[in-house]
Amino acid sequence: GVTRLLLTRISFFKEIIVTFTCDSCSWSNTEIQSAGRIQEQGVRYTLAVTSRQDMNQEVVKTSCATARIPELDFEIPAFSQKGVLTTIEGIIDRAIAGLEQDQPARRATDEEVASKIDEFVSKLKQLKEVHSSFTFVLDDPSGNSFVENPRAPQRDDALIVSHYRRTPQQAAMLGLEGEESEEPAAGTAEDLRDEVLQFNTNCPSCNAPASTNMKLVQIPHFKEVIIMATNCDSCGHRTNEVKSGGAIEPQGTRITLRITDPSDMTRDVLKSETCSVEIPELEFELGMGALGGKFTTLEGLLKDIVELVERNPFTLGDSSTPSKTEKLQEFVRKLHEIAEGKMQARVIMDDPAGNSYLQNVYAPEEDPELRVERYDRTFEQNEALGLNDMRTEDYESSGTCGR
Repeated sequence: GVTRLLLTRISFFKEIIVTFTCDSCSWSNTEIQSAGRIQEQGVRYTLAVTSRQDMNQEVVKTSCATARIPELDFEIPAFSQKGVLTTIEGIIDRAIAGLEQDQPARRATDEEVASKIDEFVSKLKQLKEVHSSFTFVLDDPSGNSFVENPRAPQRDDALIVSHYRRTPQQAAMLGLEGEESEEPAAGTAEDLRDEVLQFNTNCPSCNAPASTNMKLVQIPHFKEVIIMATNCDSCGHRTNEVKSGGAIEPQGTRITLRITDPSDMTRDVLKSETCSVEIPELEFELGMGALGGKFTTLEGLLKDIVELVERNPFTLGDSSTPSKTEKLQEFVRKLHEIAEGKMQARVIMDDPAGNSYLQNVYAPEEDPELRVERYDRTFEQNEALGLNDMRTEDYESSGTCGR
């Protein structure tokens, strides 16, 4: 026979190698090998099978993966089968075939064991008809197994995917014992830097249940920030928000960029909630708190300003006047000219909290078009940030005396 190797790309997963088939006897082998390396974390898929259609979901099961059905207390141990590309029904069929393989010999030598196996096989066959729901768990320390999500790229409520750090025993089973022992033990903070956290919330637009992803990101030559993104599957509403990962700086920051080239539009911009934006050439100022916190590019910030101005109800409908509409169109036209490099302008970001950032493309050298100034906050600015009434020293003793 001839063994053919086919490099296959599975959507929303990765590349695998599938070996198959003999033309003489029509025997096929769907054994798979991962074309990638062992992943940094193990993966566990938990699927609630509730209908006959769920049995057709594709499964990539590597040889080191463990498959379980808790309702039957049934488990296929790691390295007991070769890697395979199949379906949920296919895994149950392989288990049934393996159990029935030596049944004739068992009936001749141990009738009691054979009858128990027959009883268990009948339960497995009933699972295939899905008369009642059951749970399928696929646990792979190598991170290279996969269970299909038929609703991808949207989330499937019946499928739970969780990643975990391998134990020393699992690392030794994969032949990584030496590598794992050499790695320093990562603390909780290190885990958070490499992990995307998810928590349940409601959509701010339609109030439907949604999930928010949160990631800790280190911005070069600046500090850590927290990016939170919400995507509603019901109405399609998307939001992204940025929070500073550090404390309020001792001084405020004023960043001035002179835009001289269209390439300046690709500079990264972190605008905190306390930052105001000013474009003197257009006599425009965006107040503190408008647009919220954003981590984007300079072009993205200008687009958000255009959307914010165009959504102003006093420039639309019955509330608008021809003069206001003309001024608005002129303002939008000049913003587009700035974005296209046809008009030179300055963008000034003033953040009393000192938590905003505009990328220096010459870092660590000085940028001739970028000026960063530090200044002492006024009483009014400290009042807006709530710092005048904040006590960080001797607050315990003063609280005790007050009681």
